[in-house]
Order: sequence, then C-alpha cells, then structure tokens
Amino acid sequence: MGGVVPLSEHEQRQLEQIEQALYREDPKFGRLVRSSDPRVHYKRKLVQAFIGVLIGAGLVAAGIVTRRVYFDAAGSAIVLLSLVWALVTWRRHAARVRPARSKLKLVGAPRRAGLTRRARLMERMEERWKRRQEGDRRM
Repeated sequence: MGGVVPLSEHEQRQLEQIEQALYREDPKFGRLVRSSDPRVHYKRKLVQAFIGVLIGAGLVAAGIVTRRVYFDAAGSAIVLLSLVWALVTWRRHAARVRPARSKLKLVGAPRRAGLTRRARLMERMEERWKRRQEGDRRM
C-alpha cells in the first residue's frame, strides 16, 4: 500500500545533487520547482512572522513614547498574531518533517505497516485466542 518511505542519508544527498544540477542547467525550471517546495514557504512565513513581531514591537514602543493606547493595543495584537502564525507554521512544518526523519530501532518482531499500537495488540490477542481454541497452549 502507498506510504511515505524516508530516504537514507546517501539517497538524500544524491537527490540534492540532482536538484542542484537541474537548477544550474535550467534556472527557470529551478525557480518553478523551488516555488512549490514546502521548505521555501516555511522559511518565507517565518520571516514574515518575524517582520510582524518587529512591526508590532515598534507600535508598542511608539504607543509608550506617544502615550497613545491604540498604538499599544494594535502593536500587542500584531505581535500576538505574528507569534501565533509562526507557531502554527512551525508545527505544520515539524509534522511534515518528523515522519520522514524518524528512524525507529525495532527490537523483536517487525512492525506491520499501518497498524496502530492498539490494532497490533488486538491482533496478538486474537492470534492467542485462535491458538487456545485449537488446543495449542503455547503463548
């Protein structure tokens, strides 16, 4: 069944070398591919959130200096929204990257792809029940 298979370090390096060669040979194609890369969007959103925090902090400082409450309120809201945006962006990126980078060391029986811990437990219990019904008492 279709699933995500993480690349080894060697395969990842080869893929990056191929991408760099493609970018050198056809810069227009490289820009097109780069624009659809989620890492580029992630970095761009983080930079925009950082700029939003700076603008909000500037408004808060301006509100303190000029004693205008609406500057403080607007600056605080912009800082808060920018930080929330950065956090949401970071969590989405981490959720996308984490499964590809996780390398679980399996001990004992190999895991079956696509089964949750509970499903594997239920499967083992069903197998034991079948063996018990057949008269085989080994577990």
